[in-house]
Amino acid sequence: MKIHEYQGKQIFAKYGMPIPKGYPAMTVDEAEAAAKRLIAETGSNVTVVKAQIHAGGRGKGGGVKVAKGGAADARALAEKILGMQLITHQTGPEGQKVRRLYIEQGLDIERELYLGAVVDRDRRRIAFMASTEGGVEIEKVAHDTPEKIITVHVDPVVGLSAYQSRQLAFSLGLEKHGKETVAKFVKLMGSLYELFVKEDCSLCEINPLVILKGGDVVALDAKLNFDDNADFRHPGWGELHDADEDDPIELEAKKAGLNYVSLDGNVGCLVNGAGLAMATMDIIKHAGEKVGVAPANFLDVGGGANQEQVTKAFSMILKSPKVKAIFVNIFGGIMKCDVIAAGVVAAAKELGLKVPVIVRLEGTNVELGRKILTDSGLAITPAVDMADGAAKIVKAVSGQA
Repeated sequence: MKIHEYQGKQIFAKYGMPIPKGYPAMTVDEAEAAAKRLIAETGSNVTVVKAQIHAGGRGKGGGVKVAKGGAADARALAEKILGMQLITHQTGPEGQKVRRLYIEQGLDIERELYLGAVVDRDRRRIAFMASTEGGVEIEKVAHDTPEKIITVHVDPVVGLSAYQSRQLAFSLGLEKHGKETVAKFVKLMGSLYELFVKEDCSLCEINPLVILKGGDVVALDAKLNFDDNADFRHPGWGELHDADEDDPIELEAKKAGLNYVSLDGNVGCLVNGAGLAMATMDIIKHAGEKVGVAPANFLDVGGGANQEQVTKAFSMILKSPKVKAIFVNIFGGIMKCDVIAAGVVAAAKELGLKVPVIVRLEGTNVELGRKILTDSGLAITPAVDMADGAAKIVKAVSGQA
């Protein structure tokens, strides 16, 4: 689960991490009031108006602006940003509507750095990453100049050691700002590690982490992702969730007990099981990459779905305007093929089948499932195996095999 920057900073503050003063605002009036409050509290006329969406690159997209002319200036910027369709490299071309703002005090910044923590699944440890290239797209840094990212892994038995924090501090050249700056960085890393573990994070990024003119170390941004598997341990997560930032179809699927992931292609995929889902997307991508055919989504109905859930799943795929054809790829174990077939037929008749459907069924009750599809009178093309299904779905979308 993702949360907004201002929510992340509230959690930072809970663990004693230094952050700028700031207040969230849902309206232009609230933004102006927040700016007035900050100016009174800090004595500085400079504030920053920041769009709150679940995507990085907001500054380049025009979602972060500095107001140097007092509260009136902050209000004028809030009027421009609130409600805009903010497009960044992480939102895709459709962008994300700005519904919330964060008004923050301006700081006297000397350096911008990057500090992040993530679960390294290969090593089964938390990895801390730091770079002198803060305030820019860290993905681009990792791709073009990976040597500029320094990584340390934390032993889960020992925990984060002070020497590891100092190792990153010296690799960032913090000693030139003085011993106190190094000590502040080490303390911040300790707090971040404690937060990461106790809050069940899957990712935490501070980009930029700034060094002020006086040598203080401050988290100027906050990106926190929680591990959904730990939801049962955190009843407060529900209050942090912003449904406006989620894909509406993914929300609908979650409520129906289904696993749906929206992608950028043009083939809807109805499958059962995570492994088969991955294999199905791989084979579609392999067969159709040269002609622009790729998965638009995958909807995993799992192993125990009933006909109602299958009908719901197929209906959600049909609603997507990106979908030009549908590949149903089911291996019936616990899940019975006749249940899948009945659900597909019910949804297609209810919503009207307007795109080609390729169906590959194998396993429990496969003959009964195929009979249900054949007797339905719907324009459904059978496939004998995955490769045959992939070839037919590519032909259906592109006209080429």
